[in-house]
Amino acid sequence: MSDIVLSSAVRENLLSLKSTAKLQSTTQNRLATGLKVNSALDNPNSFFTAAGLNDRASDLANLLDNMGQAVQTIRAADDGITAITKLVESAKAIANQALQTQSEYQRKTYAEQYNDILEQIEDLARDSDYKGKNLLAGEGNELQVIFNEDSTSNLTVDPVDFTDTTLSTGLALNDLGVGAGATNSFTLASGTTTLDLTGLQASSKLSDLADWADGDIVTVTDGTTPQTLTVGSGPGEIETVQDYVNALNDMQGIKASFDEGTDQITIVSGLDPANTLSISKDTSGGGTATNGGIGTGTTTLTTSVMTASATLISSGGFSVDDVIYITDGNGFEPASIEIDEDTTVSDLVSLIKSVKGLDANFTAGSISLIGDVSWSITSTNQDFNVGEFATTDGSVNLLATDSEFANDTDIERVLQSINSALDELRSAAGNLGTSLSTVEIRTDFTEELINTLEVGAGALTIADMNEEGANMLALQTRQQLSSTALSLANQAEQSVLSLFG
Repeated sequence: MSDIVLSSAVRENLLSLKSTAKLQSTTQNRLATGLKVNSALDNPNSFFTAAGLNDRASDLANLLDNMGQAVQTIRAADDGITAITKLVESAKAIANQALQTQSEYQRKTYAEQYNDILEQIEDLARDSDYKGKNLLAGEGNELQVIFNEDSTSNLTVDPVDFTDTTLSTGLALNDLGVGAGATNSFTLASGTTTLDLTGLQASSKLSDLADWADGDIVTVTDGTTPQTLTVGSGPGEIETVQDYVNALNDMQGIKASFDEGTDQITIVSGLDPANTLSISKDTSGGGTATNGGIGTGTTTLTTSVMTASATLISSGGFSVDDVIYITDGNGFEPASIEIDEDTTVSDLVSLIKSVKGLDANFTAGSISLIGDVSWSITSTNQDFNVGEFATTDGSVNLLATDSEFANDTDIERVLQSINSALDELRSAAGNLGTSLSTVEIRTDFTEELINTLEVGAGALTIADMNEEGANMLALQTRQQLSSTALSLANQAEQSVLSLFG
């Protein structure tokens, strides 16, 4: 108020108190906010410079989040490649195991396991995504990582495609054909007949019989293919009883033996029941027509199917000490049996059923075979499975479609493909590793840069709490001293009143 007059001392003390109060307010604000520059009014240059630094730090922080997600995407792909590599190595181990065995059935099993591994590889590749981005799923999954604010610094990580193992640009591993099985069957038949040669021994001449003469011809036929034997002493002719027995034994599907106690040749047939064995002797040499012995007419023999309990040697296709072999298409022999007097049809069926990849059923004299791979059943006896004289080979064969692991060459080819796939995986892992290293380095750099920017901004705006605390203490002291000085100045003026007292 202009009507009130203050002394100069009082006015100076008042001004000092106002100044101190203003400084206290500023210091209190700094202590409360921690900033020495709170707005452009405090220090325009520092405020706007710090704002620019903080804005850039904020932009880089946003990019840093994206870089972190990119790192996880790459790591997910790298984890997928690591797992796929282990699966491919498992496939290689399976192929090597297949190479170590000659069993065609076992190799077929390994081929199936190999295909299962390839399916798992494709599934694993499809599962290697992170937030919808899969660097193992091929086109459309490119990963772009931006490192600066204007996107001029970036990295593109190209994907590979392992979701289809057959791709030539990927692993180039194809599923293996596992082949197709086969079936076959053979009939077990038996029948017996005898030829009387009364009065003869094994070494006796056939011409010693009244109705036999050199030049006579014995005809043995299965109804389709006749075989003839000429009585006589010439090359290829039958002179003695033993020669006769030997000649009969040389015919497929039958076996003969002579019993000197009964003077009989016993003939055991294993020919198909549809074929009737007939034996007769003519009069070409001047003898009398017989049934192949001393009887009249023709000796006939029709076989019947065998039962499960029948002994094998009751058939003309089996003899004691015969060995029956079961072999696959690679010549691998998983089972064999040596025939003795007690070996039955059931024993043979059990042998076949014991072989992995081969099954058998016996019904109405016929053994039905079901094979997963190719099989052959053979015998040391040329009469095995001979149904007629025209049979050239009695082996029972199942001709299946081979798996692609059936022979060594195929397996070695697959191993070469697997080695190439491993090289591809190592290359892909190397590329991902390089990209991952680059992104991690840029991430570390960005974190350091953000810290540098924030420290720089803080240096322009952040208050020194120690300094501001000291300032507040000094200002409080100054305020107290100013108040005391103002009080003293007022007291000095009041002393004038005492003159009028």
